[in-house]
Amino acid sequence: MTDVTDSFTSPAPAGLLHSVLWTVGLADRFVRRPSPLGPVFVAYNRSGVSACSLAGPDGAEDFAHDFATRFGRPVLADPEPPRLLLRHLDAALAGAASPLRYDLRTVSEFGRAVLAKAAEIPRGQVRPYGWIAAEIGRARAARAVGTALGHNPVPLLIPCHRVVRSDGRIGDYGLGSPAKRAVLAAEGVEPDELERLAARRVRFVASATTKIFCHPTCAAARRITEDHRVMLGSPAEAVAAGYRPCRQCRPMPAPACP
Repeated sequence: MTDVTDSFTSPAPAGLLHSVLWTVGLADRFVRRPSPLGPVFVAYNRSGVSACSLAGPDGAEDFAHDFATRFGRPVLADPEPPRLLLRHLDAALAGAASPLRYDLRTVSEFGRAVLAKAAEIPRGQVRPYGWIAAEIGRARAARAVGTALGHNPVPLLIPCHRVVRSDGRIGDYGLGSPAKRAVLAAEGVEPDELERLAARRVRFVASATTKIFCHPTCAAARRITEDHRVMLGSPAEAVAAGYRPCRQCRPMPAPACP
């Protein structure tokens, strides 16, 4: 005769607890994907993508430990991730626009505004910290913008690598400055040229024919021929010389509402 207590003492099926936690939003799953910097682990849950980091030498176990330490919940490898999710992840990791949703519950309201604005910067272009600060209505918060970007939980996917120092230099990056230069180069940006412009105190580029000035990596700026290219150091200098700001890259902050 079978002891009815056996059904209460048998171990739960493997993964049952994680499945329950996943259902109520208290656990994540992750996959390994290729990126311009090599393999990365990407975590996600029902609310969206929650983390992205380089696949270190200790692999998945190290990622799971670091994730749990940072976010306070477990993460488990997903053996059968949704194909649509993988397609969107691969597009975003390649620098393309993607409809991915993000779980930024651990990010402050200010940090979310910073990341949302960074996500608007097109592939192959960069903007300074001060530009993001001005765009979100916090013109004096350029340093805080840099701090917020340094805590981006989903680097590469939300492209904080496309934000540079306000003096035009490449600057720091959560995954390291060499990684930042490598990703920018993969997107068609020339980091060394940006550094040369910064050393010459060139912040903007204008067209002598259209009388429009842009950030140096703006698509419109790249179409300016050498004979018509004008180098500028500040928006004030540009306006004084009769140039108007580009409507695409918005090199001047919008005027404050009265």
